[in-house]
Amino acid sequence: MAQNIPSNPLIEKLPPHLKQFIKPQNYEDYTPIDQAVWRYVMRKNISSLTQVAHDSYTKGLKKTGISIDKIPSMYGMNRILKEIGWAAVAVDGFIPPNAFMEFQAYNILVIASDIRQLENIEYTPAPDIIHEAAGHAPIIANPDYAEYLRRFGKIGCKAISSKRDYEMYEAVRSLSILKEAHNTNPEDILKAEKRVEQLQNQKSTPSEIALIRNLHWWTVEYGLIGTTDHPKIYGAGLLSSIGESEWCMTDQVKKLPYSPEAAFQDFDITKPQPQLFVTPDFAYLCQVLEEFADTMALRKGGHRGLAKLIESENLGTIELSTGLQISGVFTRMIKNEDNEVIYFETSGPTALSFREKELIGHGIDAHPNGFRSPLGKLKGINLAIENMSPRDLKAYNFYDGEYIEFEFESGITVAGNNITGMRNIQGELILIQFSDCTIKYKDEYLFKPEWGTFDFAVGKEIVSAFSGPADDNSFDLVTHNPSLTTVKKVYSDKQLELHSLYQSVRNIREGQNTKFSLRAVFDIIKEDHSEDWLLPLEIYELVFDRDTTFTSEVLKYLKNMKAKRPEIKHLIDGGLEIIDANFTTV
Repeated sequence: MAQNIPSNPLIEKLPPHLKQFIKPQNYEDYTPIDQAVWRYVMRKNISSLTQVAHDSYTKGLKKTGISIDKIPSMYGMNRILKEIGWAAVAVDGFIPPNAFMEFQAYNILVIASDIRQLENIEYTPAPDIIHEAAGHAPIIANPDYAEYLRRFGKIGCKAISSKRDYEMYEAVRSLSILKEAHNTNPEDILKAEKRVEQLQNQKSTPSEIALIRNLHWWTVEYGLIGTTDHPKIYGAGLLSSIGESEWCMTDQVKKLPYSPEAAFQDFDITKPQPQLFVTPDFAYLCQVLEEFADTMALRKGGHRGLAKLIESENLGTIELSTGLQISGVFTRMIKNEDNEVIYFETSGPTALSFREKELIGHGIDAHPNGFRSPLGKLKGINLAIENMSPRDLKAYNFYDGEYIEFEFESGITVAGNNITGMRNIQGELILIQFSDCTIKYKDEYLFKPEWGTFDFAVGKEIVSAFSGPADDNSFDLVTHNPSLTTVKKVYSDKQLELHSLYQSVRNIREGQNTKFSLRAVFDIIKEDHSEDWLLPLEIYELVFDRDTTFTSEVLKYLKNMKAKRPEIKHLIDGGLEIIDANFTTV
């Protein structure tokens, strides 16, 4: 039976285009091996991170109630996160960057509910519940950091993407799914890695989403805090990687002061990071974020902002100086010699809004084939229509029901019957509707009477440009169809037997009835599952102070395994150190 996420006011407020990414956690799908992987990583992390993690992490673990011994349920996490003003939802692996950040803007932690395979216990490029729940959730209990995450979401979800960004998202998502799927053909993984590498090596001007994603990576995922000489970890990628959390503290990783320049430092998701950035405190993160936001089209608008939207070929919005917002796929602009936008066009369904609310009668049904309008000041009077007083409007014949001709400083001419106007809450005209309208620029007709009525957007300039619609309800955004979805695991009889062995050991630890004794489990492991190293460690922990002969036998087995498989030696040693330390402490 699928485990549903409990009702939470924050989740209920989500718009449909975000709810489409939410899936049930299906807690019963976690195998006993999955539970053992969680327990090993958490025990190892708690052991090492107490020395190197920011104290918000260990405090947050207690505050969020995340268990060391078993994978957290979304029900439990939501119940506790609700107390600190957050919620959590489960998703299927990577979701589009803008959607991921928009969840943060709603104070919702996105959790990929799958868990890494045992062979990827140290690190996986795929987002998983170890990374999300054990990495992200505890730090959210820090109010300053939680506010940074929320602000990042509000700003980041408005960043404009490029076509290459979506290709990179699909490539990384596919690679992460293939690496975590059971029995994936190695050639398929190699092909997926080459695709990611190919896209990473493409030389192009980075988009806004690429730059802000870099900031996200070097803070939320791989951030350090303190000084470059004595940093502490707060980034979830480091907190959830038992290998990199130790390695990043060595001199082999360069420590750099965090600044807006980090936006231009790319990263490789498939490899350990050669450098990391250190922020002096969480408040400074917001300062850098605001500095970066000041460079975005969201705040600068103008021809550069519109150019980014045109290049993206995706749904976006411009806001004019009157507050009128036009949402659609932008396809064209005309500039004057001062690089000011004097005309723009969209194609396909377009909606008009004011303050993120669609204007009545101006949804996509009213503008199914695009929208166009000139911008600027009127010629000869150096005045924008939006700045005209009622007396000015009367003087220049802007009357409902009257024929009018006027010319912009740019040379664009407009002639037609003024049907009616629409004003904003300040009383300024934001939209004028014309019939029998002709618009010309030089020798080109930008609009002809036979094309229907013309809605003229009043505004002298573009003050903002951003990704997505102004009003989420204007468009059907529930259309996300990923090219590849997480593969549901199918287990062989041998693997199912191994699950049963892990469950038996877990039952013994928890004092429950069990199918096999520890001796029986160990004998079957030696005979039929000699590649498994984690279960012998769990057996060793249970017999450590109870049966000297059995303890020596298991330890000898583990030592032989280290000699045969040097690539896992440090994992076995790490587990032994935790067991020894726990019993020494006791």
